[in-house]
Amino acid sequence: MSKMATREAYGKALVEFGNRDDVVVLDADLSKSTMTTFFQKAYPERHFNMGIAEGNMMSVAAGMSTCDKTVFASTFAIFAAERALEQVRNSICYPNLNVKVCATHSGITVGEDGASHQCIEDLATMRALPNMRVIQPCDAASTRAVIRAVMDTEGPFYVRLGRLAVEGVYGEYADDIKFEIGKANTIREGNDITIIASGLMVQQSIAAVDMLKAKGINARLLDMHTIKPIDVAAIEKASMDTGAIVTVEEHNIFGGLGSAVAEVLSETRPCIMKRVGMMDVFGKSGKPEALLQIFNLTPESIVAAVEETIAKK
Repeated sequence: MSKMATREAYGKALVEFGNRDDVVVLDADLSKSTMTTFFQKAYPERHFNMGIAEGNMMSVAAGMSTCDKTVFASTFAIFAAERALEQVRNSICYPNLNVKVCATHSGITVGEDGASHQCIEDLATMRALPNMRVIQPCDAASTRAVIRAVMDTEGPFYVRLGRLAVEGVYGEYADDIKFEIGKANTIREGNDITIIASGLMVQQSIAAVDMLKAKGINARLLDMHTIKPIDVAAIEKASMDTGAIVTVEEHNIFGGLGSAVAEVLSETRPCIMKRVGMMDVFGKSGKPEALLQIFNLTPESIVAAVEETIAKK
């Protein structure tokens, strides 16, 4: 199966589903990188390059949405979630407008661009905003399903996308993928422990599950594509069935997927838990695969975390 970056799948999905007159796409002079250039070529009259002015882009997106437009605003995650945070908060979320902030180049797998561009805090900032829903697909097929769903669902969304080409989890670019906002997908069944992952860490976790099976450990794997609203029922069931949870994310362990899962467990059904992610450190310049090794975001690191957590059950 060929690899595809979720940013590329996003660009293709915009073209596929964006043949409606109400859909407009805004970009902050990065359309070739965010892949909105596909939409620009297909529907030039509904694509707007706002220049290197992300805050203004979010405000314009908000204004357009009040004119019955479904607006997709795209730039790198570091600019969408942090440089333009005030406008996302006050102009989009506060009035609860129909803007989809689709941010590419998230996490450390941005690679050589280095720590300044490797956004590892965006899930924390975005899920803290009232009215904002936060989604991170793991492959091309799920990205396609996400874009179709958010296009048809009123209100603000933050969709976290990546630069690195990744293997398919759900098969080819198809219509039969099971996707529902706020409902985790079970990738592998198991009763010894549950791994909850999102984004490209789902692929890393699949490899870890296979390694664990060879050791006699049957791990359940959930793709928690929706960080907010998070699937409380799936987390509670995992705690009840397996008694131990490991979360895996390409994000700071503070404020992201791991924190969201811990919040649910602490209030409903506590169990032993460990977070795998960026350990409150900035990234660095390097090849994406090398950075995953350096920051212990590998199948081997997940296996070690699982074994440590099971030992505490």
